[in-house]
Parts: sequence; C-alpha cells; structure tokens
Amino acid sequence: MANDRILVVDDEETIREIVSSMLGGAHFQTRQAASGVEALAILESGEEFDLILSDLMMAEMDGTALLERAKERYPDVPVVMVTAVHDISVALQALRNGAYDYLLKPFEREQLLNTVRRALENRRLKRENDAYRTNLETLVAARTQQWKLALTELERSYDITLEALGDALDLKDAETEGHSRRVTAFTIAIARKMGLNKDAISVIARGAFLHDIGKMAIPDNILTKPGKLTDEEMAIMKEHCYRGYKIISRIPFLSEAAEIVYSHQERFDGLGYPRGLKGQEIPLGARIFSIADTLDAMRSDRPYRPAQPFEAARKEIELWSGRQFDPDIVKVFLEMPENIWEDLRNDINAANTSFPKM
Repeated sequence: MANDRILVVDDEETIREIVSSMLGGAHFQTRQAASGVEALAILESGEEFDLILSDLMMAEMDGTALLERAKERYPDVPVVMVTAVHDISVALQALRNGAYDYLLKPFEREQLLNTVRRALENRRLKRENDAYRTNLETLVAARTQQWKLALTELERSYDITLEALGDALDLKDAETEGHSRRVTAFTIAIARKMGLNKDAISVIARGAFLHDIGKMAIPDNILTKPGKLTDEEMAIMKEHCYRGYKIISRIPFLSEAAEIVYSHQERFDGLGYPRGLKGQEIPLGARIFSIADTLDAMRSDRPYRPAQPFEAARKEIELWSGRQFDPDIVKVFLEMPENIWEDLRNDINAANTSFPKM
C-alpha cells in the first residue's frame, strides 16, 4: 500500500489536510489540489496516481466535470466522490457517469480507508484481468487453426446428423427427400438475397430441411393415402408440426431450427396452423420457407396435376402476398431472376448428399 498514490481534491484546505492526514497514517502517499482545474493540471503534468478522491461541489471546475475529464483521459484510475447528504442525487449520477463510489460528509477514518482500499483493490483486479485477457488472446491466436479444424469436424457431424434424420423420414415418405433438399436450397437462396448472416442462414436451412420430420409420427395409412383425407385424418396430419418440434427441440444444435419446424404451416394473415401465428409472430425462417415451399410444390409433379411453369408459381406467390406470405419477403423473391431456381433444382438433383451446402 505504501506505493499507492492518491490525489485529494477539495476547495477547503482544512478538509484536504484532514483527509491527507488520515490517508498518510495508513501509509498512503497523497497530493493535494484545491480545485478541479488544479487537479487536472497535476494529472496532465505526468504525475501518476492510483486513485482520485474529489469533493463534488467546488467553485472552480466541480467534481462532476473533473470526473468526466479524468475518465476520458485516465480511464483506469478510479474516482471516489465526497459529498454532503443533500447532494446524494448528484453523487448517484456521478456513479452512473463512472465514479467508483462516494463518501458522505462527515465520514469516519475507517469509512474513508475502507472505501479507498476497495477502490484500489478493484483497480488491481481490473489490471490483473486485463493482463490475463491479453495472455488469453495470445493463446487464442496460437490455437486458432486448431479450433478451425475442430469446428469443421463439428459442422460435418451436424450434417451427418441431419442426413440421418432425413434418411429416417425417407423411409416413411419416398417423396420427402427431393422436396426437402430443393426447398432448403430455395430457402437458403432467398435468405442470402435478404442479406442474412451465415449463422442465421444455417439455422433457417436446418429448419427448412427438417420441416416435415414430424411426419415420422403420422400413421402410414394417413401419410400415404392416395385420396383426399377425411377431416379427422387431416387433423392428425396437422399434428406433424408439433410432433416435429418435439422430436428435434431436444437436440441442442437444432433447438432454434425446431421453432421453424413448429411454424412452417403458419400464414402471414394468421389463418395457418397449429398456433394461428400472425405476421412477425411467425419466425423469419418459417416465413421464408413458406415461399420456397410453395414454389417447389407448384414446380413439382403431383398425382392430381403436372408441374406448373415458373411463371404460374410466381403469380401465385405474388397473388397471396400479405395473406399467406410476408409481403416484404415476396418482394425479395420477385426481384430474383428465374434461372436461379432451375439451376438450384439441377444442382440438387446432381448432388450426392442429402443436406444442401451453404
């Protein structure tokens, strides 16, 4: 403690002397300043201090102004404010502006010393933390390549997990694989056009790819029924959103994607299912997926009709903007060139893996 230097700032000489005497008796070194201006001049002269103890109310540059200048130029030096009881609101504002603590006049010697020691200990810990962080950053830099390799392997394990889930669904519904891959590729393309970051696109892609995973829990006689479903059967089919959510929400890296699975049959106007979510209540990934899903459905052959031309799908999506689809995302989709979608279909059909790359 003998080397700790404290700048005592007060416009009353008697108080400066008493405070300096209390601190000196505890083996602190002190320097006095009669105003904020004088204190700032001392600091700017190059003298170093471990703590500033300043009165709040002074005629020439008060403690608030000194605090502001000191924190701007000497951010690692703690400042303790001294104030009268009736100025407590000003003292609290000083804390919000960066002061470490405040003392109320009149104070006892032990109150002063305890506050000073806490402030100095806090500064010491901060410096140790800064040194530790610097060493840690050096260590991180040295291991960056190792972490990148580990991350690559982790991402690959994620893809394998997704492929395994997709394969399991294929055993239930032979049409799912091609549809899931295409709709995921379309969803990724729209998300990129919207300028979403890689992490967000990864979550959305996983949700799109696994949107129908809940169909694994739907009875085969309903899932593969060639004719129209009864009302009761349709009610069971609609459960696949929630069932899919329950299946993948337990997998940590798929927890965010699970929300997209849960919401992929919602409509922008609130008339979808299972929760009747509306507008921005629907996760962004589900709103993007909705357009991609309709595009793929209309561009694919169905037992009851052949594949529709792209222009028909485009007009259908534009027609339902603001009702089934988010109008802002529809606008992005309509700005994208037609050839993108056919190129993606061809790439997916030629790919060997079941989960599209981002």
